[in-house]
Amino acid sequence: CTRSRAAGRAGQPVDRRRAHLLLVSLAGTFVLVRVLMGRSPNADFNLGRYNVHHLFVGLLLITLCGVPLALFHRRSRVLDGAAIGFGVGLSLGLDEWVYLIATDGSNASYLLPVSFWGGVVMVGAACLYVLMLAWWRDRCPAGRDAREGGEPDRRPPPASGSA
Repeated sequence: CTRSRAAGRAGQPVDRRRAHLLLVSLAGTFVLVRVLMGRSPNADFNLGRYNVHHLFVGLLLITLCGVPLALFHRRSRVLDGAAIGFGVGLSLGLDEWVYLIATDGSNASYLLPVSFWGGVVMVGAACLYVLMLAWWRDRCPAGRDAREGGEPDRRPPPASGSA
């Protein structure tokens, strides 16, 4: 364990409810999109002459929902909704990432095993990452440092800036 704000604000435990919302939205979106696209593989979202893959819709959701999550740390329904939207966007983006790299990007290619398994691996890795961070944060409370063998952090607090 290291003293870091990477997994949450110092001294603040992981919001298990929000982690659960994120996991369900990640996995649920992947399953829903794959089922819907399997039933209707030629369903396209076009803006004028441009085909908009769900990777790009996902990127917009990640931006719209991720920024408030990065800036605000209180518990609210709005931020819970942002966590769900972030998970949906991340799932949409990760689902198409391997597909657009490894195939020609056609509707038929989306149904290929490389596309499906690429999505499973990427969305699964994101879910494992959420679980790992939640577990790590719960196992490593603030004030502990691995360099000291798990002993309490004995470093003096930072200067307050007043002289």
